[in-house]
Parts: sequence; structure tokens; C-alpha cells
Amino acid sequence: MSWIHIEDLVKLIDYIIHTPDISGPINATAPNPVRMNEFSQTLANVLKRPNWFRAPSFALKTILGEMSILILEGQKVIPEKALQHHYHFLFPTLDKALLNLLNRY
Repeated sequence: MSWIHIEDLVKLIDYIIHTPDISGPINATAPNPVRMNEFSQTLANVLKRPNWFRAPSFALKTILGEMSILILEGQKVIPEKALQHHYHFLFPTLDKALLNLLNRY
């Protein structure tokens, strides 16, 4: 699952605008995508709550059909162009991003 902290998204857009040698599409994601299970476990850890609920894949497939592939398999998107142009992420890891967003750092 690809994700990005709102501050990094805004900062990345500003960086792209002010870096003339960046052209074409750019992946606006954090450099460390995670699996859905890791996302929910990290969120549970940050919130100091248990992580015991899991949606069964057959239920997601029934409800979402082909779109369930996005949740069950996801896509590993890396911001290669941003990294090649030396963009520095403020929140490269999910735990730091969630801690910041939930004011628990």
C-alpha cells in the first residue's frame, strides 16, 4: 500500500515546481510502501490498541469484485524520480508519519 504524509505531499509539489529539471509524471508516495497488514499493525501500535480485526478476502472479493485486488494485492509504488532528484522526505516511514499526524511523537 502506497501512502504519503500530507506535509511531504505539499513539500514534494513545491519541490517539483521549483526544480526545473524534473519533468513528466512523478509518483507522490512515501519511499517505503507497506502491506495492508503492516499498515493496520503500525496504526494499532501508534494508537496503543489491539489489531485483531481482519476482513476475510472472500468478503472483500464479494463486495468489491475486481477492485478487491487493489486492497488484497496492492501496488508497490516507489517515488523513484523524486529520490533521483534528491528530494528528502520528512516522513519516510509509516510509524513516523502516523505518530506526527496523531501528535504522539
